[in-house]
Amino acid sequence: MTHTPCPLYKKCSGCQLQNLPYEEQLHLKQARLIRLLGRFGHIEEIIPMEDPTHYRNKVQSAFCMKSGRLTAGIYQSATRRIVEVPASMQDGCMLEDPAATRIVQTICALAPSFKLKPYDLVTGRGFLRHVLVRHGFQSGQVMVVLVTAPGDFPSCRSFVNELCRRHPEITTVVWNVNPTSTPLFLGSESKTLFGEGIITDTLCGLTFRISPRSFYQVNPVQTEILYNTARRFARLTGGERLIDAYCGTGTIGLTMASRPGVVGAKEVIGVELNREAVQDARDNARRNGVETAQFYAADAGEFMKELAARGKSADVVVTDPPRAGCSREFLQSLLTLAPKRVVYVSCNPETLARDLGTLTRGGYRVRKIQPVDLFPFTEHCEVVVLMSQT
Repeated sequence: MTHTPCPLYKKCSGCQLQNLPYEEQLHLKQARLIRLLGRFGHIEEIIPMEDPTHYRNKVQSAFCMKSGRLTAGIYQSATRRIVEVPASMQDGCMLEDPAATRIVQTICALAPSFKLKPYDLVTGRGFLRHVLVRHGFQSGQVMVVLVTAPGDFPSCRSFVNELCRRHPEITTVVWNVNPTSTPLFLGSESKTLFGEGIITDTLCGLTFRISPRSFYQVNPVQTEILYNTARRFARLTGGERLIDAYCGTGTIGLTMASRPGVVGAKEVIGVELNREAVQDARDNARRNGVETAQFYAADAGEFMKELAARGKSADVVVTDPPRAGCSREFLQSLLTLAPKRVVYVSCNPETLARDLGTLTRGGYRVRKIQPVDLFPFTEHCEVVVLMSQT
């Protein structure tokens, strides 16, 4: 598949593989996975994306002044400098949702007439810091989060009304205040200016609530493939107890739960440290009428250790950890609980290789390894691994 090279490729450094045709990117990722994971078993061919452009449903832009005018851009990965995405690039970044790009460009055009100036990290002056746009690709709903420094939002209602008039696809607008002097994106204080303050989207036949802080995979097309692969690996027959560790807002666990018309696990237990995410997971379960799933705000490793101490186990443990992988304590708890099957969803093959080494030394055997390309044009790759007891 051919593509037009992005003019910001060398400045932005977000698309590390921009210089390669998509097919060559896949070959490069496959070779890296074989090098890192080949000792554990056969690596299936990476599942590509049919159209590998404009797949990100979450767009984050920072505001700055360039040549005396307000503009927005992307943080350069190495220096945190802002790389302007000029209005002449009508579709914007080749990975991001074009509808979001147009909304960001409108905000830049409107801001001067409302006397909204960009925030300067060095001087601490200015108001507009960032904008976050989330787009439900299935629902069509659009959330705009305006991130500012502390202070009054001049002509707030008029600004939001004009933005929504120009973009009727916007379903909610949230004002977030970030008082820090760092590039941290979202602050802890938010106020809904228009709509409900959330959007929903459909994934694997389920509807999920997405708030400004919710974790929700940025590539919904490939995420369905990823989660369906994990579900297939779990080999659910309707009688299992399944633990969803690092469950976040419950997306993986809920797709694996039994519900009307769908055979899944008899009991799903989701465990997550982030209390706000757990509340979202419970809301998502109610929203979808899933009565077989329960979610707890706790450390997943400690939770499994306590479960084992009470003489209980699980048929399947699904874990989708952050890039740092699973902690040593978590892996030891997993070995103590000794579920029949482990489904490991990884966004970092290097930490995956480390963790597979621990689990195989502890008595598990790798049965299947399936990569999925969730992030075309970047070095990143997701991998689903099935393990069972030897």
